[in-house]
Amino acid sequence: MAVGASKMEDTPGGRNIFILAKWFLVQSFSYKAWRSYKMKKLICFGLLIAAELCASMALAQTARWTELHANSWYAQQPWLVGSNYIPMSAINELEMWQEATFDPAQIDKELGWAEGMGMNTMRVFLHDLLWQQDAAGFQKRIDVFLTIAAKHHIRPLLVLFDSCWDPLPHLGPQHPPIPGVHNSGWVQSPGAAALADEKQYPRLKAYVQGVVGTFAKDDRILGWDVWNEPGSDNAGSYPHEELKPADKVARVAALLPQVFAWAREVNPTQPLTSGVWSIDTRDGSSQGELQDIQLRESDIITFHNYSWPENFKNEVQWLKKRNRPVICTEYMARSVGSTFDTILPIAKQERVGAINWGFVAGKTQTYLPWESWQHPYILSQPPVWFHEVLRADGTPYREAEVELIRQLTGKR
Repeated sequence: MAVGASKMEDTPGGRNIFILAKWFLVQSFSYKAWRSYKMKKLICFGLLIAAELCASMALAQTARWTELHANSWYAQQPWLVGSNYIPMSAINELEMWQEATFDPAQIDKELGWAEGMGMNTMRVFLHDLLWQQDAAGFQKRIDVFLTIAAKHHIRPLLVLFDSCWDPLPHLGPQHPPIPGVHNSGWVQSPGAAALADEKQYPRLKAYVQGVVGTFAKDDRILGWDVWNEPGSDNAGSYPHEELKPADKVARVAALLPQVFAWAREVNPTQPLTSGVWSIDTRDGSSQGELQDIQLRESDIITFHNYSWPENFKNEVQWLKKRNRPVICTEYMARSVGSTFDTILPIAKQERVGAINWGFVAGKTQTYLPWESWQHPYILSQPPVWFHEVLRADGTPYREAEVELIRQLTGKR
């Protein structure tokens, strides 16, 4: 109670409430006033008002942003352009962030390349095991990353949980990339064992509130993506290690609203979101329970789209009906029709943020297509790169794409 009261007193509205309550309490100690029946009624009425206002403020602190709040926030942002980012030296989130393999010099170099194109955001994945392993050290490394990003005028969107790829994450050294295979080392957070064990949920809550709470007022951060593609089944990559699809969806559906609530309890000034994917926007028929939760809980609307430009534009229009800012947090898979040339001009015209998958070719090997899991590219390379903007030396995979990014961001 004392902690909650002090937080409310820190706000202008909270101070007014406490002044009102204190006035009525002082009056109640006046003997003459207490003898007055009218004053007793007034005191009770005033205390009830103060209690209701305090309760309303407590609820407001943990509620989803209003449409007005979300749109006011977005109006203050530049047109957001960036990539899903991991340094070329890391195969997954754990290798990026663990102390032994955290590489500030490489990150600084690569974010410098991004700044040179006019990129102003990056979507960056965290992991719950990193907090369990070394909370203080992980916190310091996040701060180092944010300092580097701010130096390059980049404000990242940080991802807390992820349902994609390997469901059996482990700390320590990570295995090398599987030759010829797309994203062969990326790991889920939480892993299958933690997701299936409700006794581990307090640990997950401590991670969410520890990370978000530490940086809740840090304007170097654009926002919090609480869960990437929640419930993804990974049937084409880890069918034997993964939870049964129905079981996984049910567990994530129960946990996802809690994750939003945990994050809101520490009162971040940045928006919360979770990006919808695989929705048929013609009638919304493919929208499932998890997508309903994502759209209901997100302060700002984010989505993934790897399809043709006409599909991208239709999805943007469909999502904009919710009267909230819209940001695409995954796109650009050249061989399936999603390219910078076709998508980025639409995003700018619609003032939709655009964050493509993949920045520099490296250990994730996401320049290889998804189907490389069935047909690894060992003896030859694909005719066209799937993801990534730059080669390992920082030169563009396709110069025209980088010129387009510079032109649309005003860096040309």
